[in-house]
Amino acid sequence: MNYRRVGKAGIKVSEIALGSWLTYGGSVETKQAESIIHAALACGINYFDLADVYSDGKAEEVVGRAVKGQLRSDLVVSSKLFWPMSENPNDRGLSRKHIMESVEKSLKRIGTDYLDIYFCHRFDPETEVEETVRAMDDLVRQGKILYWGTSDWSAAQIERAVGEAHFHKTYPPIVEQPGYNMFARHIEPEIIPVCIRNGIGLTVYSPLAQGLLTGKYNEQTPPDSRGATTSWLEQSLTSANIEKTKQLTKVAQSHGITLSQLALAWVLSHPVVSSAIIGATSVEHVEENVAAVDVELSSETLAEIEKIIGNGPGEK
Repeated sequence: MNYRRVGKAGIKVSEIALGSWLTYGGSVETKQAESIIHAALACGINYFDLADVYSDGKAEEVVGRAVKGQLRSDLVVSSKLFWPMSENPNDRGLSRKHIMESVEKSLKRIGTDYLDIYFCHRFDPETEVEETVRAMDDLVRQGKILYWGTSDWSAAQIERAVGEAHFHKTYPPIVEQPGYNMFARHIEPEIIPVCIRNGIGLTVYSPLAQGLLTGKYNEQTPPDSRGATTSWLEQSLTSANIEKTKQLTKVAQSHGITLSQLALAWVLSHPVVSSAIIGATSVEHVEENVAAVDVELSSETLAEIEKIIGNGPGEK
């Protein structure tokens, strides 16, 4: 495993992280989840990404129990808040009240004294950014979180948070967590430059486009896949993209690797990316994806990929 700094912060995370959306505490049985998490640890993964809303808090509980025997300082554990956790009108958003109460609940579910990173899961238009920034700063000073970040914020929103933090001399966000993969490159024109300019790292989710970049849809849609059971892939699961995955599969095969490893290596080829967050439903998935850290893509291969996907900045 390789490890990277998160932006200009000193903390280092594994290039591959293990996420828990829709899996642990949800679709993956608990014993299997624990086996996957232990396999991740054995492969050198130190970064585990959570959120209170994942399986209504159960993901935090499952991962917390699975890592209980590990030395806490060896782990980087993050969680997030924003989405409603009950019918209570204050049990949502990024108000001081919700932040202070939510962190305590997440810490209890995970079974830890602190979070390494606490994410604002979305931008909250109903709360002043200053209120959110000051609350996060208070949590850092209390030792309940070490760093904080944003997730799926726009470039302007990130800039505003950094500006408020600098103005009030509080701890600024050190990381943004957006979706990013070969088929979803919306962060390149504005968000990546803002993050580079402010020393903010990226821990990106959906690096495999929710399975599209594993090749599982190359021939047909598996009946138990997300493409068949959810609407999340409606926009990306097109005949044009499937044709591209077939071409990308050939590129991967010519290098003796899988399409998943090619897609992850492509994401990690961008220096601003600190970590690519995978979702794994088996030990084999973890081991295959972790092998991507040893894949180095030449400039010629990167150019070949660009020609196939044809969606870079300035391209239609």
